[in-house]
Amino acid sequence: MRSAQPLVLLSLVAFCRRGDCRVANAEEKLVDDLLNRTRYNNLIRPATSSAQLISIQLQLSLAQLISVNEREQIMTTNVWLKQEWTDYRLAWNSSRYEGVNILRIPAKRIWLPDIVLYNNADGTYEVSLYTNVVVRSNGSILWLPPAIYKSACKIEVKHFPFDQQNCTLKFRSWTYDHTEIDMVLKSPTASMDDFTPSGEWDIVALPGRRTVNPQDPSYVDVTYDFILRRKPLFYTINLIIPCLLITSLAILVFYLPSDCGEKMTLCISVLLALTVFLLLISKIVPPTSLDVPLIGKYLMFTMVLVTFSIVTSVCVLNVHHRSPSTHTMAPWVRRCFLHKLPTFLFMKRPDSSPSRAPPPGQPQPSRTEAAAPQPYGSPVYPVNPTPVAPKSPAGSGSGVGSTACDLRLRASGRFRWDVQEALEGVSFIARHMQSDDRDQSVVEDWKYVAMVVDRLFLWVFVVLKACAFAVPAAPTVCPGAAPWLWSIVCSHVPSPRGLPRPSWAPQVLSAAVSFHVAPTRV
Repeated sequence: MRSAQPLVLLSLVAFCRRGDCRVANAEEKLVDDLLNRTRYNNLIRPATSSAQLISIQLQLSLAQLISVNEREQIMTTNVWLKQEWTDYRLAWNSSRYEGVNILRIPAKRIWLPDIVLYNNADGTYEVSLYTNVVVRSNGSILWLPPAIYKSACKIEVKHFPFDQQNCTLKFRSWTYDHTEIDMVLKSPTASMDDFTPSGEWDIVALPGRRTVNPQDPSYVDVTYDFILRRKPLFYTINLIIPCLLITSLAILVFYLPSDCGEKMTLCISVLLALTVFLLLISKIVPPTSLDVPLIGKYLMFTMVLVTFSIVTSVCVLNVHHRSPSTHTMAPWVRRCFLHKLPTFLFMKRPDSSPSRAPPPGQPQPSRTEAAAPQPYGSPVYPVNPTPVAPKSPAGSGSGVGSTACDLRLRASGRFRWDVQEALEGVSFIARHMQSDDRDQSVVEDWKYVAMVVDRLFLWVFVVLKACAFAVPAAPTVCPGAAPWLWSIVCSHVPSPRGLPRPSWAPQVLSAAVSFHVAPTRV
């Protein structure tokens, strides 16, 4: 019994191989019969008459969005272009070929509709790999070749990096026109069953459309629109937030004291940093003069504000360093900048007090303490211990001059000339100190005027900065919040006819249906 088992197994293997050989022989015989040169010519269109149209059903399947080169305006995609048509010459009776219903044949051995990408950007019009076609017994043919296309794409930089782009893939037969073949969409949208998500772009929609031109009956094409929305996280982290932080430093220019001498350094440093960011943006977006990116407008406006802060800093420093010997404060300047504007700018100047007055709470020294002997280095020295009689009302003028005159009159004998010279010196010093006090008071007034001007420019800067932020950024940031923002994006595009609009964006597909020959969409 055991010796018979190997014989049974060998018999089964031989039977299976004989069955495979039968199928293989049937397929080989079928291929030879179908593609016989006397029967089939792959250069001839499979039509029973010259007036018959060959219907080609197309469907695009997106596998990967490889890249969108904004500067070169090229979109690179990995797609599968599904094509279906019927070739009556490749039909057979399956019962005559051992039930073979499906046959796989090299694509270059049969007739192909030579459909190519019209708006390619690298010179490769056709598919990159000619795979086998699947032929059924009724003559229907399915061809699913993979391809990596580089198509031209007009980049709209207005709302960069919160932008939304419309890139197209236009397919058309290279040698056959609408009188010979008819291109039909198998599905209104491209398939994304095998799509690998992109890290930079979101696929909003992939509508397809068949386009004919009433003025040219021979024209027909199939176009797929790639509605792409950029993911702004990368640019937000690496570009926008640093720009905001740097521009916020410009506000600190108005808070920086003028005496530190670093106001101009901070202004120019911020201006140089913004210039660097503007150069980075210019290397990303395409060099077009049709529009300016949103972030470029923001940087330019901020650079204008920083330049404004430099001009204001020069004005503030000029006012801050004025003195009585160089400038005279006009009455309107004193009235406006010392009395009126500080109230509106929420500023309050401390009450002025004599520089030599004792601090609040400290008692005034008495005459006895003033006349008592002082330690070494004290500014008070006794001149004459004899008490001085009170001044008459007629001579009650305030100042050191009257006191020195009384002391000079009361000086006696051998001390008269020495005391007189000392009193004249004291009088000169007192007048000089009074003049210095007056000059110092004017200098402090100029410094306070500079502070008021600085605060005024600060509020102007804040208001202008707030206006810059109040401008709506981009409709893609919040698509459902303001419908009028969508019309801004699509205002230059005519509304589609016959194309269903999705509920999430009424006008977003209108950017996908413009055609330069004013075609009719079927």
